[in-house]
Amino acid sequence: MRIDMITLFPEMFAGPFGASITKRAVDKGILDIHFTNFRDYSHDKHRHVDDSPFGGGAGMVLKPEPMYRAVRAVLEETAAHAASRRVLIMDPAGPVFTQAKAKELAGYEQLVFICGHYEGFDARIYPLADEAISIGDFVLTGGELPAMVITDAVSRMLPGVLGDAESAPTDSFYDGLLGFPQYTRPRDFEGMEVPEVLLSGDHAKIRQWRHEQSLRLTQAKRPDLLAKLELSDKDRELLQRFDQSEEQPE
Repeated sequence: MRIDMITLFPEMFAGPFGASITKRAVDKGILDIHFTNFRDYSHDKHRHVDDSPFGGGAGMVLKPEPMYRAVRAVLEETAAHAASRRVLIMDPAGPVFTQAKAKELAGYEQLVFICGHYEGFDARIYPLADEAISIGDFVLTGGELPAMVITDAVSRMLPGVLGDAESAPTDSFYDGLLGFPQYTRPRDFEGMEVPEVLLSGDHAKIRQWRHEQSLRLTQAKRPDLLAKLELSDKDRELLQRFDQSEEQPE
């Protein structure tokens, strides 16, 4: 997958993209990340990319001309990916990013991230993007951090990125539920013991226990997620049982 970041601050990406899973994905050739500084596409004497807003108000607004030139240059350079490309603008007004969206975006050959800064975008910039995406109901200084977050989540969905092919499907939110509790050695830590089912070697029982724990944790901590899922009759029965029980997840 090719990733293009349209940003004023390409140096911000060095740390997060220079380590851990993202770096390994780049080293393996699974991710190909490019950076375009749209200040390079400003043609005035002082390379301005922003200006004061019409109508007055605080802050500076990103101008459309440099952004259009930068995005169009990237799209022309990568025309081979046109049939499987998504242009994303990082914007707090967009729908909130989810695991389902990560899986969807992982199906594209190229993602182009438009990262704003300062007070915001000139409204005429938005038509450049296929969609706007937010990572939450809060405002950040720029779109670089959301672009990093989305890239990290999407890259986990790509074949060969994770060392264990089963890691991604067990992540929280992968199937709409919170992840089940995980344990490792020692079996007994300060009186807190690993559930016996995980030591049984019975993989069918372990899978069932993990699914039940995911349901229980989701019901307890994020019941809003359950309303979005098509639950089986068996899962609904389990949830009713949990409602009637005061037991905590093991």
